Amino acid sequence: MAEGLRERKKRETRQRISDIATGLFLEHGFVTVTIADVAEAADVSVNTVYNYFPAKEDLFFDRSQGVVDRLSRWVRGRDEGESAARAVLRELRAETEAVSPRMGLIEGYDRFMRCIDEAPPLRSRLWSIQQEVQDNLEATLREETGAGAGDPLPGLIAGQICWIHGTVFVAVGREMVKGRNPDEVSREMLVLLDDIEELLSEKVLNYAVRGAP
Repeated sequence: MAEGLRERKKRETRQRISDIATGLFLEHGFVTVTIADVAEAADVSVNTVYNYFPAKEDLFFDRSQGVVDRLSRWVRGRDEGESAARAVLRELRAETEAVSPRMGLIEGYDRFMRCIDEAPPLRSRLWSIQQEVQDNLEATLREETGAGAGDPLPGLIAGQICWIHGTVFVAVGREMVKGRNPDEVSREMLVLLDDIEELLSEKVLNYAVRGAP
């Protein structure tokens, strides 16, 4: 369904507020900047900011829902004959090879990571997002395999897949904070993904293989 004018304006307003807030956070620090500061810079009321973002952390992690859904989306979109873990490895390689900003492979990512590191509320929210990612993936794996509620395997496999994803992002963040070139880091991350795949057991690599339709 086509987006209506009202919905488009709301989306654009939300994005503008978030972009302005992120700029303030990166320049002055997350803890220092207040919601009132964001409202003033965006030329809106404090209530308007809260209408779009219930918590200050939501302004910083404004795209968190896409992150929470990402692994599940990749698993649901896996190819015929492809397992859940291999689908995630394939997608991560594609994003890394493309030097995608979604992987943190972008100039200025070091400022983003430092902002998180200096703000305990952001570190706490990031941990919460990571838990949501794993819980969401476990639910997807149960649905995709028909596993029962008492079957521990979807949860265990979800943990392994989240380890793959998390390990790559931690490594990217660590290298980008050093001010390194995204293309160089990309090449190193492709090698890391090969190393990660070698460490995974066949049980993990062959779980939830999509059969022929």
